[in-house]
Amino acid sequence: MLGYDAARWHAVLNDLPAALLVVAVLFDLAAAALKRESLMWAGIWTLWAGVIGGWAAVIAGELASDAIDHGEGIHEILEKHETMALLTMSVFTVVLIWKMIRRFGLPPQEQVITRALSVVGLVGLVWTGILGGRMMFEHAAGVPTKTLQAEILDRAAGHDHEAGEEHQRADTTKTVPPHTH
Repeated sequence: MLGYDAARWHAVLNDLPAALLVVAVLFDLAAAALKRESLMWAGIWTLWAGVIGGWAAVIAGELASDAIDHGEGIHEILEKHETMALLTMSVFTVVLIWKMIRRFGLPPQEQVITRALSVVGLVGLVWTGILGGRMMFEHAAGVPTKTLQAEILDRAAGHDHEAGEEHQRADTTKTVPPHTH
């Protein structure tokens, strides 16, 4: 659809809902701390949008998992990523449904429980993102094998820089041999 395959649709759909869910939790915690009804409603509407978008991202991810080229390394991470995405979205969905059933007027003890569940969902969201990032940036998930092979050859061929345009290495956590031409 629109020239995008399943993996690209997943990439398009997964960032905004994740951001909305993070902000929904922050609004909810701020509403509790500051006793502001406006923050509570901002959290509810943001949670709504995050849950709807999150499930769209999960569906796109499920479609992508069946469509991408991958070996055992990606497959192992993919299974964990899928499980975490389903668990995380289930937690946020339970929180939303719980609030809807109570017509958004939860007693204080239930507010504590839903906030705790939201924080658990937030931790799940972060872990899901870490696993997705690991697949993409360490294993090139979603990159067709033919494209990846061409990129490997292109990188091996090297390239030239103008004076003063050498690479700046941002990642200082891994030791990488110096760039040579």
